Amino acid sequence: MELKSRNEIEEKFKWDLSPIFKSTEDWEKAYAEAKRAVDQVGGVAGTLGRSAESMKKGLDQIFAALQKVELVYLYASFLKSSDNGDSRYQEMSAKATNLCVALDTSVAFVAPEILAVPEEKLKEYLASGSLKGYRHIIEDINRSRAHTLDKKGEMLLAKLGDVAQTPDNCFTMLESVDMQFPKIKDENGNEQQLTHGNFEVFRESSSADVRRESFEKYFGEFKKYINTWAAMYAGSVKMDCYYAGVRGFNSACERSLFSGNVPVSVYDSLVESVHGGLPIMERYLKLRKKLLGLDELNMYDLYCPIVDDVKWEISLEESKELVKKATAPLGKDYRKLLDRAFQERWMDIYENKGKTTGAFSCGVYGVHPYVLLNFSNRLDDAFTMAHELGHSMHSFLSDANQDFANHDYSIMVAEVASTVNEVLLTGYLLKNESNKKRRAYVLNHFLEGFRTTVFRQTLFAEFEREAHEMYQRGDALTAESLSKVYHRLNEEYYAGVKINSLQDYEWARIPHFYNAFYVYQYATGFCSAVTIANNILKTGDASKYLKFLTTGGSMYPIDELKIVGVDLTKPDTVANALKVFEETLNEFEKLMCSD
Repeated sequence: MELKSRNEIEEKFKWDLSPIFKSTEDWEKAYAEAKRAVDQVGGVAGTLGRSAESMKKGLDQIFAALQKVELVYLYASFLKSSDNGDSRYQEMSAKATNLCVALDTSVAFVAPEILAVPEEKLKEYLASGSLKGYRHIIEDINRSRAHTLDKKGEMLLAKLGDVAQTPDNCFTMLESVDMQFPKIKDENGNEQQLTHGNFEVFRESSSADVRRESFEKYFGEFKKYINTWAAMYAGSVKMDCYYAGVRGFNSACERSLFSGNVPVSVYDSLVESVHGGLPIMERYLKLRKKLLGLDELNMYDLYCPIVDDVKWEISLEESKELVKKATAPLGKDYRKLLDRAFQERWMDIYENKGKTTGAFSCGVYGVHPYVLLNFSNRLDDAFTMAHELGHSMHSFLSDANQDFANHDYSIMVAEVASTVNEVLLTGYLLKNESNKKRRAYVLNHFLEGFRTTVFRQTLFAEFEREAHEMYQRGDALTAESLSKVYHRLNEEYYAGVKINSLQDYEWARIPHFYNAFYVYQYATGFCSAVTIANNILKTGDASKYLKFLTTGGSMYPIDELKIVGVDLTKPDTVANALKVFEETLNEFEKLMCSD
């Protein structure tokens, strides 16, 4: 079945962007106003160090401009995400991106100017109370003294902002717009157009032929352009390493983690702990092979359900209700927010031509969050909805409890709220499902959550760190060298599985690699969420967690997590989560092998 064009999708299934701007005409007016605000920001330069009051006045003006620019950027970004092939949206997004770069360039003086104030004087400014709303920001800037350039240097780096996005923009255009996949035959022998969205469905097929064909034709298309993918990704890696070197960091990884005040030891500890859990993963993969009755377990056999005769289709409305019931332990106010999300069309539901693949949630300060889905009536889609709405509630509650300067939470905690919802949904299904096969299905889904989020994302984390280290030591980043690294890691993480040569090119389809050292936080977030959700279900008390959801960016992420009893500077959280993985595997194995 051919994908619908954007204008063929019913309005009730599209997100309603009118709370941001009523029309593109209103957006144009807001764009002009934001541009004027950006142009005026330069007048703040030279005033921040005069006094605490002058610093507050200058920061107020800067953040007011930033808020205007953010609204303009997000509206254009949402439109483009809904149809990347629409030239109008491409133009709007490009203009908004340029405006962001212009603002970054205009405010490049801020950190150097604040750092020009002697530390003791800066402490006096903070003690005066007038800078209360900017305390965390100023203290964070002060922390980065050793990595901040002078005014001219910061301005030059800011001007690189637009250029630095080129690899990511190329990836999006090639992957979401220009790439065309061939048709394949479904389980009934009918020809179907292969897309990014339905590839996820086909690889879960009970038919090995469908799984193999979809795998070969999907990754075969990536293979066709593999040298282009390698050149784009190499460009992204080079920019990461350039920024790290210029700012005086030992590595791109250190620079990325520094932004959230996360020690590199957290990254190292995650990899070490997950390596310790690989024998359990190997045991799970052996069980998968046995239950599927295969002589050989291939990479394209990893996603199909291993519980026979369970096709858990679920409608959009059923998914909404399920998410509400599963998150009931979080309280009535949380449920009311979910109802708002459904009634006020915060979500863009179905796949259409040119739409960004996958799913995301993005907060809009002063409005509400928005969620992009590619819903296809599967239980996995209900989990995705729960996941993205977890992000949304985190954004909404942070926005409601923090001022604009402190509302945006860090990437380090971004995946916690989303995964708490997934774990709560798993718990709800297990508690209310007595059918043996459906219980086994849910247990397997949870096991797959560990495999794809903890193990797979840690594999990704190892890959991107090694890619950056290769460049730093002077090795060439080519299709061959990158694929060789990816092949080796797959052999380590998926012991006993046949690594099809096409699997070596999977790295080329991962959009998060263009936001370096992001993916490890899916793994730490999942492990943190398992701890948090289990504590909520055990105690019935969600108060500390709900407080955590209000903190936004007012604290460092490591400290925010400590509010709910999670300390990622210690190995306990990941280790305990892997114990849950093993316990779940024990229960699943007993259930499936008891006959």
